[in-house]
Formats: sequence, structure tokens, C-alpha cells
Amino acid sequence: MATDEPIASGVAGRYASALFDLAREENKISEVEEDLGKFQRMYDESADLVRLIRSPVIPAEEQSRALTAILERAGTSALAQNFFKLLARNRRLFAAPDMVRAYRAFAARSRGEVAAEVTSAHPLSDALAQELRDVLKASVGKDVRLSTKVEPSLLGGLIVKLGSRMVDTSLRTKLTSLKLSLKGGV
Repeated sequence: MATDEPIASGVAGRYASALFDLAREENKISEVEEDLGKFQRMYDESADLVRLIRSPVIPAEEQSRALTAILERAGTSALAQNFFKLLARNRRLFAAPDMVRAYRAFAARSRGEVAAEVTSAHPLSDALAQELRDVLKASVGKDVRLSTKVEPSLLGGLIVKLGSRMVDTSLRTKLTSLKLSLKGGV
């Protein structure tokens, strides 16, 4: 497994880096990371929020007002709200999920951790999540912070992304590979 997170680049990396620097100056790295996590969970669970953020036809002012109301209700900090207002004003909301990922990588690096994204067919138990952390820590030599996501279409198994590496042990992928090999053998 890779031991270093790739350096975030492009629009997402620049915005995440600026937010991280501001959060560090205000000693709010963890608070902002938690706020971004709230946003990401809402984004993952709401098709309406995805449409709001990704729609090029919704005016920036409307996106900003709607997102501010949502974030206030979720209890996010003023710093996070201002960040999303800036994204709306600059028409960069479409890249918000990538910015969240990049910010988390900056925060993890500042703590001496590496971030791993784990996608599973079912929610991970605490014991399984800890076992996975331990295995990954043994592999990379650093503490590992897991970000989990449930995707029932995997059927079973896991997809683990750590830095630039990905391990896909999902049943869906294994079945697809089997199907392709059977087609090739006929």
C-alpha cells in the first residue's frame, strides 16, 4: 500500500488547501472537518442536495441561500458556511465532494494519519472497522482514519482506497470478472 496521500491538485485541492490553512490559523481543523463530514453525509443521502449543487441552471444566489439554510440546520460553523457560500458565488459547488476529500487528506496528514475510504455492501461493525484499521496500519506504518460508505450494489466484500491504491474485493466485481472469463472461454 502507498504510504503518502497524493497531493491534492486542481480546483478542489486549491480550495481545500485554503480552507485548511484558514482552519489551522483559527485552530478549528477538527471542527471544520466535522462540518465537512456533515455536508458529505447529507450529500450522499439526498438526491435533491446533489441536484442543487450540480445544477448549472440554479443561480448562485439561490444555491447559496438554500445551502446556508441546510448547513445552519445541520449546526455547522460559520467558517464552513462561509466556505460553501464562496463556492456557490464562484460556481464551484460541483467540486465540493472532492474538496471535502482533499481537506480530510490535509487534516489526516497534519495528525500523522492516512485516510482510507472504505465502501461496503453493509455497514461495518465496530470490531470489523477496528480490524481493518489495524491491518492497514500494519501495512502503511501510520494510523489510519476510515471514512465509510455503504453501497448495497456491491453485494458483499469491500472496496478500500488508501492514497493512490485501491483494493476491490467486492462480490459484484468478482461476479463481473467471472462473467467475462466465462464469455471469453466460449
